Amino acid sequence: MSTTTETPRKVRRSVLLLLPLAVFMGLAALFFIRLGAGDASFIPSALIGKPAPATNLPPIPGLEQAGRPVPGLSNATFAGKVTLVNVWASWCVPCHDEVPFLEALSKDKRIQLVGINYKDEAGNARRFLGRYGNPYAATGQDASGRTGIDWGVYGVPETFVVGRDGHIAYKLVGPIGAENLQRVLEPQIAKALAQK
Repeated sequence: MSTTTETPRKVRRSVLLLLPLAVFMGLAALFFIRLGAGDASFIPSALIGKPAPATNLPPIPGLEQAGRPVPGLSNATFAGKVTLVNVWASWCVPCHDEVPFLEALSKDKRIQLVGINYKDEAGNARRFLGRYGNPYAATGQDASGRTGIDWGVYGVPETFVVGRDGHIAYKLVGPIGAENLQRVLEPQIAKALAQK
């Protein structure tokens, strides 16, 4: 009689022990399916369609281009122009890789390219731009990272498309490369340029 009652208990105990493992495996499978399902460079932002956050960043001390100081960044910079705001840092390895694409974008006269130098030291930022070239019309120094937080920056690099009206139209997470420039960023720029 006791062997018969112990068998269902053993089965129940085994099921209870395996249940957490089954739940974990199900969640892991769901995570991996969702991870591969979308564009990793697009993370929804609560700021899309809203005015760019208050931005008043000083220039990087001592940064010059063509013998003139490169200006800092403020909301007035965005007025009436489609603007790409690139968040970068000298310590950011992917930022080094995206410089050629930023250089190409800086030559597009329909838009302006500006930078937010995120949690960086001025000397390192100057050396970075001296080594790779400065594609930015203006670059604000966000030494504390506070402005980056206001913009909803997860990490660097990130690039925002800001419309002529000063509202954020799009956010790209990660470095600009050949594929996402053509497939994602250029259509978003065209869309912003089409809006009055």
